[in-house]
Amino acid sequence: MMGVGAVKHDITAMVLAGFAGLVAGACSMAIGEFVSVYTQYDIEKAQIKREREPNEEEEVADHEREKLPNPFQAAAASAVAFSVGGVVPMLAALFIRNHKVRMGVVAVAVSLALLVFGIFGAILGRTPVTRSCLRVLIGGWMAMAITFGFTKLLGSVSL
Repeated sequence: MMGVGAVKHDITAMVLAGFAGLVAGACSMAIGEFVSVYTQYDIEKAQIKREREPNEEEEVADHEREKLPNPFQAAAASAVAFSVGGVVPMLAALFIRNHKVRMGVVAVAVSLALLVFGIFGAILGRTPVTRSCLRVLIGGWMAMAITFGFTKLLGSVSL
């Protein structure tokens, strides 16, 4: 949304770009998480088989399978988390007609959402809240600034 907002003042284009980014990002995050966790699943499953005695059955037992990571759950969680975060700027932009105000409100709304995600991440990971919030906030600001800057630059060049 920041990228489109850099070159286009139209609210419809900005919200549509936000929706497209939300869908594409959720799919990308889910697929990436699925591939990553499925690879981890395969590695752990192979390790369990190697640790067994040669005369034991080859298939992983049910109680061992319960301990293994679930790639489908990881993919779903990643898609939902990304979607929740992606809705924030869309809702913030939807009701503001003035372009400059809309861009500022989107940046503030995203910053607040990033802080909330930083807090939850710190609590879940049992890490310092301030450090987690700053890491997430600065990373988000960098992403918004880079997207805005590159799109503004590309939009100013005649293609």
